[in-house]
Amino acid sequence: MSKVTRTGTQSPEPHAADVHDLIRVHGARVNNLKDVSVEIPKRRLTVFTGVSGSGKSSLVFDTIAAESQRLINETYSAFVQGFMPTLARPEVDVLDGLTTVITVDQQRMGSDPRSTVGTATDANAMLRILFSRLGKPHIGSPKAFSFNVASASGAGALTVERGGQTVKEQRSFSITGGMCPRCEGRGSVNDIDLTALYDDTKSLGEGALTIPGYTMDGWYGRIFSGSGFFDMDKPIRKYTKRELSDLLHKEPTKIKVDGINLTYEGIIPKLQKSMLSKDVEALQPHIRAFVKRAVTFTVCPDCEGTRLSAGARSSKIKKISIADACAMQISDLAKWVRDLDEPSVAPLLATLRQTLDSFVEIGLGYLSLDRPSGTLSGGEAQRVKMIRHLGSSLTDVTYVFDEPTVGLHPHDIQQMNRLLLRLRDKGNTVLVVEHKPETIAIADHVVDLGPGAGQGGGTICFEGTVEGLRAGDTVTGRHFGDRARLKSAVREPSGKLEIRGARAHNLRGVDVDVPLGVLVVVTGVAGSGKSSLVHGSIPASEGVVSVDQGAIRGSRRSNPATYTGLLDPIRKAFAKANGVKPALFSANSEGACPGCNGAGVVYTDLAMMAGVSTTCEECEGKRFHASVLEHHLGGRDISEVLAMPVTEAAEFFGAGEARTPAAHKILERLADVGLGYVSLGQPLTTLSGGERQRLKLATHMADKGGVYVLDEPTAGLHLADVEQLLGLLDRLVDSGKSVIVVEHHQAVMAHADWIIDLGPGAGHDGGRIVFEGTPAALVEGRATLTGEHLATYVGA
Repeated sequence: MSKVTRTGTQSPEPHAADVHDLIRVHGARVNNLKDVSVEIPKRRLTVFTGVSGSGKSSLVFDTIAAESQRLINETYSAFVQGFMPTLARPEVDVLDGLTTVITVDQQRMGSDPRSTVGTATDANAMLRILFSRLGKPHIGSPKAFSFNVASASGAGALTVERGGQTVKEQRSFSITGGMCPRCEGRGSVNDIDLTALYDDTKSLGEGALTIPGYTMDGWYGRIFSGSGFFDMDKPIRKYTKRELSDLLHKEPTKIKVDGINLTYEGIIPKLQKSMLSKDVEALQPHIRAFVKRAVTFTVCPDCEGTRLSAGARSSKIKKISIADACAMQISDLAKWVRDLDEPSVAPLLATLRQTLDSFVEIGLGYLSLDRPSGTLSGGEAQRVKMIRHLGSSLTDVTYVFDEPTVGLHPHDIQQMNRLLLRLRDKGNTVLVVEHKPETIAIADHVVDLGPGAGQGGGTICFEGTVEGLRAGDTVTGRHFGDRARLKSAVREPSGKLEIRGARAHNLRGVDVDVPLGVLVVVTGVAGSGKSSLVHGSIPASEGVVSVDQGAIRGSRRSNPATYTGLLDPIRKAFAKANGVKPALFSANSEGACPGCNGAGVVYTDLAMMAGVSTTCEECEGKRFHASVLEHHLGGRDISEVLAMPVTEAAEFFGAGEARTPAAHKILERLADVGLGYVSLGQPLTTLSGGERQRLKLATHMADKGGVYVLDEPTAGLHLADVEQLLGLLDRLVDSGKSVIVVEHHQAVMAHADWIIDLGPGAGHDGGRIVFEGTPAALVEGRATLTGEHLATYVGA
C-alpha cells in the first residue's frame, strides 16, 4: 500500500471548512426560553443542567434537535414529506452550525401487544432470516417465523387482458406465517365474563348493557334498535340462541337505520377490536377497570405464550428453536450466537452478534427478546434506542440524550458515562440533559439554565467548565457537592408486610418482611428484580397506592386543572356564584369559544408544510365564549383563574369570597410536590418529564391508602428538588403512612429507615435479597455494590 508523502510547509491559516466548530443559538424563545443565546462546542460532551422546568428540553430538544430534523426533512421531495411528521421552525432568531441530530429520548416504547424488544431493535428480523436458512426442518421463508404474519392460502380465476384478448387464468397462493392461530400472535388469550357485560334480567331498552359508553340514548342505541336482530323490550335471559348469538358474536353486517348506512357487529368482536387489542394499562381508567373486571387473560395453551405456530417452533438450530432463542436472557443468547459458525450466513451472524453484544454492553443483557416493549421502564426504553447507534460508523453527528442515567444504579452510571465518552471520541457532538452529578462531572462544557422553573426560568445562568460550575453561584453549583448524611436515628416499624416465595420474572423464591410505618427503599442494579418484587408481590389491595413510571397521557387540551380533577370544584364554585350550569366553565363543553372550539388557537393544515397555529381572534386565546367571561368569582373570570400559578390559586381559593375547600386541598398537594409555579391551564404537552412525574404523585396523594409504593420518584428531579421530595416522603410517613420506594438515588437511600437490596447482578444473576437493614449497617458492611457506592457518597 502506497502512502502520499506531504511536502512543503503547513499553512498557518486554518482551512475555511475547519472554522465551523460551534453550534450557535441566538434569540431562542421556545416555551419559557427568554431570548436565550448560547454557543455549544462541536465534537465535545455538553451537559445541560437546571431545575426541573427551567427550559433544558425546550433548548435542546424543541429548538436544536427540532430544527435539525426539520432541515433534514426539507431535503426530501414533497411526496415523501407528505408521509413525515410536519415540523414548524422553532421560535429562534439564528441557528447556525447544526449537524444531523439523532435523538435518544425517554419516550416509552409503543405498548402494542405485538411489539417486543426483539421487534423494536430488528434482532428478531435477523433471527428469522437465520432460522429460515439454517433451521431444520426447513419450513419456509423468514415470514414463517414471524408471529405477526398469519398463514393464508387461496385460489380463484383471474381475468387478464393480453394481446387484445381477455384471458381467464387459474391462480392460487399460499403464505406460511409464524403466527399462532389461537392467540393471533399475542401470547395470551382472554376469557370474557358475560355477567360483567350485561344484566340479563333487564332488556336492552332498560339499559341492560354495563359496558362503558354503551348507552341506549346514543349511537349504539340507534344501531341496536334499528338492526332488527332482537327485541329491545325483552329481557336478555329470554332471548333465543339465535338472538343471543346475534347480540354477542355476529360478524360485521351492513344495516340501514333512518336512511343512514351503518355496520352492526356483535358485542364481543367489537370489544376485541376496541379494547382488548390494546395494552390494558394504556386504556382510560374507567375502561381499564371494566376490562380488569370482565376479562381474564391467560397464557395461550397452544403456543405456551411464545406467540408462534407449531411449525415455527419445530424448526431448530443446534436443538434451539426461535422461541427458545427469544426467551433466553440476551447475554446467554449472545454466547449461543457466537458459537454458531456457518460461512453461508457469516455477514448476518456478524451483525446479529454486534447487536446482541450492544445489549450487554449497555447494561441490558438481562432482558430477553420476547419481553413486551410496553413493559420497559423509561430508562430501559432509552437504552434500547441507543443500541442501533453504538456500533455506527457515522461521525460528526449530534447525539441528544434525555437523562440517560434514569433507572440506573450508581454502578451502571459509570458504564453509561463510558458510552457517552466513546460516542464523543468518535468525533460526534454529544448533548445531554442531566441531573446526576456523576454524569455532569464528565462534561467538557456545561450549560446551566434557570434560575427557577416555568416563568422563573428560561435564562442561561452559567456556561463553562465543571470546575466553574462548582465555584459558581447558581442553584446547580450550590447543590453540586450536596451529600446526604445518614440519619442519626431511624423510625421503628409499626408492623410488617410478609412476602413469601416471590417468583415473578427473575425472583428466586424470595422471602422478605417489608416493615410498615417507615420509609423503606428497595434498591439494586438495573434488572435485579426490584420492580418485580414491589409491583409483582405486594398485593394491589385497596390499601395500596402505586405510583409507577407510566407516562401521563393528555392532549394539548389537557392541563393540570383537568388532570388532577381540580376543574370540577372550580366549575361548581363559578356555577353556584353565578346561578348557571357548571358546563359553561369548561372549554371542552358548552363554554367553548365557537371560533376555535375551546382550543385558544386556530390550526391551519398545510399538507407537507408545517401547520400554522394562530391565536383565535374571537376569544384572543382565552378559549371561552365571551358571555362566559362575564361571570366572575372573587372578582376573576374563569380564564384569569386558569392563568394563575398554583401558589396564587391556593391563596385565592383558600379564603375570602372564592373560598373553595375542595379546590384548595388539590392546590396544596400540587404545591407540596414543588409545582407551585405551574399555571392551572398550562397544556400538559408543555410540561417537562420531572413536572409530569410530580403531577402524577400529587394526584395519587389524594388516594386513600395506608401503603404508598413509588417507582423512582426522583426521575427528572434536580439536586435541589430531591431535598423537597425527601421532605414530602417524611410528611407522608409521619402522617401514619407506609412508604416503599424503588430508587437508585443515594440521597433517598441515606434518608431511608430500612433498605432492601437486591442482586448481586441483573437477570438470572439477580433476583435474591443481598441485604436487609438500616442504611448505616449497609454502609458499614460494604458487602454489596450498593453498600460500596452509598459509603462513597456519604463519605464513610
